[in-house]
Amino acid sequence: MSMVRPGLLWLALAAAPAAAQTVVVSPRPDRVAVTVYRNLGRDASQPFNLQWLEGYALITESRQVALPAGETELRFEGVAGGMIPQSAIVTGLPDGVLERNRDALLLSPATLLDRSLGARVHIRRTSRETGAVRETEAVIRTGADGGVVLQTAAGFEALRCTGLPETPVYDSVPPGLSPRPTLSVRTRASAPVSATVTLSYLANGFDWQASYVARISEDGSRLDLFAWMTLASSDETSLVSADVSALAGRPNREDAPIQPREGGPLILHCWPHATTSDIPLEQWRQLPMGRGRWLGPAEEIEVSQPNLESTMPITTVSSYEIRAQLDELADFKLYHIPEPVTLAAHSQKQVALLERSGVRFTTLYRDYINRYEHHEHRSKPAYRILQMHNRAADGLGLALPGGHLALFAQAGGRPILLGEGYVDDYAVGDEVEIEAGQSPAVRTETVLISEDYRARSREVSITVTNGLPHPVRYEAEIGADGDVITPAGGVRLGRRGRNPLWTVTLPGHGRATLRYRAHDPD
Repeated sequence: MSMVRPGLLWLALAAAPAAAQTVVVSPRPDRVAVTVYRNLGRDASQPFNLQWLEGYALITESRQVALPAGETELRFEGVAGGMIPQSAIVTGLPDGVLERNRDALLLSPATLLDRSLGARVHIRRTSRETGAVRETEAVIRTGADGGVVLQTAAGFEALRCTGLPETPVYDSVPPGLSPRPTLSVRTRASAPVSATVTLSYLANGFDWQASYVARISEDGSRLDLFAWMTLASSDETSLVSADVSALAGRPNREDAPIQPREGGPLILHCWPHATTSDIPLEQWRQLPMGRGRWLGPAEEIEVSQPNLESTMPITTVSSYEIRAQLDELADFKLYHIPEPVTLAAHSQKQVALLERSGVRFTTLYRDYINRYEHHEHRSKPAYRILQMHNRAADGLGLALPGGHLALFAQAGGRPILLGEGYVDDYAVGDEVEIEAGQSPAVRTETVLISEDYRARSREVSITVTNGLPHPVRYEAEIGADGDVITPAGGVRLGRRGRNPLWTVTLPGHGRATLRYRAHDPD
């Protein structure tokens, strides 16, 4: 009977190949739910910056996966590109998660070239004059940042700087590049199992707001108010047939880092192999200033340059048939779309949010006077303010999330735009004020009458004129900036915040003047 010494047995086991780790790919979620949170740093009066959305979303995916016994790398493809990896929670795996990784290397012209550094590729060139196609072997010697240097049998040259349409041809995709945003986790199962896995994570690159349309009645005392819920995504992943909600309120959130991602188009820099005086004028005109490449007169652009000002195509889809439902959620308002909808990549979607008819309101004209405005000696239009009570008795009585507003009236049987403004966040029971643009008919002029530098005081007059045929309410908030404001003629001023407030009712085609002295007590 032969025997193996313990030391040799250990060496034999160490030399045995380890079992390969199985890779299981989940190409897409079976169900998706997304809750969009607003960018709290963006004021309601500011529109979306569609190239840089600073809201975020909570995305929950459900996936059915089949896991073999042993250790497995489970790859979740098609997650949001703006995923914050440290926020990801994976549940439903039999023995939990051993490790997780956000695979940020997306397959693109830039990453394909970068990951082929030092590799041998083919360069395909086409002549415009003859149509002949010629391929040359080359080795990539530099990355895609700026200029790409190739080594060929003839020496070293820069890619796309020959004046010919040329493109690299790769024999295969380098390992580690994913065509879609992917999260991978390492897990273990004691036996083969089919599991329903839930993946939840936060993702940057989303935002939402309300978009209001108000139509004033013919007698000017009531309005019809309608609002869209406008959702926006700058992410490269489409959320198909998703259960979508939007949260109104101010949840606390710490700043999360933007997940770095490699990828994108090739943006190459070249300069002609000659002095500028050697280049004919018709060729010089084809030379881009800044990013790009120099093109010879006999060749066409093969790969178009990206539009640097607008790299995100935006499409808008509206649905009036679907209406969001309001749910109370502690201190927040949750607007839920009752049917599955698709929030497509690089898109906006609008769903009906709310509608109220016959809302009572009054109109106020307001201006703000800063302490230096009287030096300009010019009139300016006052702001039109719609005031209403947010209660059911006045035709409203529901939460109003912030957003843009367009104000219309009827004239000649068709709607006429009176102005645009915005709505702040209002709760039920609040006194609502909606700024709806400026009115050219009600104007304010501020004039400096006299100034005493030694006494550190000045005398100012404010004159307001009403170009409308009916009476209007007007108020001017005087930015005192610490000055003591003393009105002339026994006029009594109110207060708006910390500033004095002059309120007056102007008759049709009338005017009024306030004179006051501003004294700096310091």
